Amino acid sequence: MSGTAFDQLAPTYDAVWTDAPRGRAQRDRVWRDIDPLFRSGDHVLDLGCGTGEDAAHLESKGVHVHAIDASAEMIRVANTRGVQAQLLRIEDLGQLDRQYDGAISNFGALNCVADLPGVGLHLARLIRPGGWLAISIMPAVCWAEILRFQFRRLRGTAQWRGMRVYYPFARAVIRAFPGFTLVRRRSLAWGDHCFYLFIRK
Repeated sequence: MSGTAFDQLAPTYDAVWTDAPRGRAQRDRVWRDIDPLFRSGDHVLDLGCGTGEDAAHLESKGVHVHAIDASAEMIRVANTRGVQAQLLRIEDLGQLDRQYDGAISNFGALNCVADLPGVGLHLARLIRPGGWLAISIMPAVCWAEILRFQFRRLRGTAQWRGMRVYYPFARAVIRAFPGFTLVRRRSLAWGDHCFYLFIRK
């Protein structure tokens, strides 16, 4: 279902979010955090790659990116910008059998996953010891939404475009990745997204 919802967004996603001032500012902040983590020649897994903006950025620095997404249309757009993306749901990480120097997931892709601890177990297997995990998740508390009298995130889950979206509290995110040590956590733009940086134990 998540793939279908994002298929509809794919043609305009970059115009509406990636290239919009708020989206660009948040993405630039994330890039400042992840750029020092990876070196040319590293292999990184991009979970929910969308139109491939993050993957293309890392690849421009010599990083090899294995990008996956549940949306065929997002994959198509990513491919047009030169990203070799694979149609694969995050829930199906069990199909992958190799090790990576790290993984990223930007702007709420993990909010579409019901079993976050299950993802954490797969990533503990896929990321080498000492490898990095950098994720951006929409949190349960978002002041920008609360000021507009929208409390949907505080309920923990909501329907959006026919799919279920989950809004975890910080402690739930941290518990979901027991194979990793939290290095940094901070909010992006009034809590619109929360950035977490972990290192593989």
